Amino acid sequence: MLHLIFQSPIELAVLERIALGDDVVFLENAVLRILEKGSLSASLTQLLKQNRLYVLADDIEVRGIQLSELVTGIEVIDYDELVILTVKNPVIQSWS
Repeated sequence: MLHLIFQSPIELAVLERIALGDDVVFLENAVLRILEKGSLSASLTQLLKQNRLYVLADDIEVRGIQLSELVTGIEVIDYDELVILTVKNPVIQSWS
């Protein structure tokens, strides 16, 4: 399953609904919550042990976020890679 997270702040209940092996993309203002110094850092680090987490490059660029500020392990992707993820995952859940 592919989870598209737009929600900010991100509720821990949303992260708890992500199953083993699901792909997760953080978009729009949700990117403000995936910072290494943020309150979700520990939860995201745990999630990275079993899932792949992504952020859209344009969304962090627009908000002035540097790669070094993100939780280590979150992958930065572009729109083409987002399309590939939507094709790979026939089931998509949007959280906004």
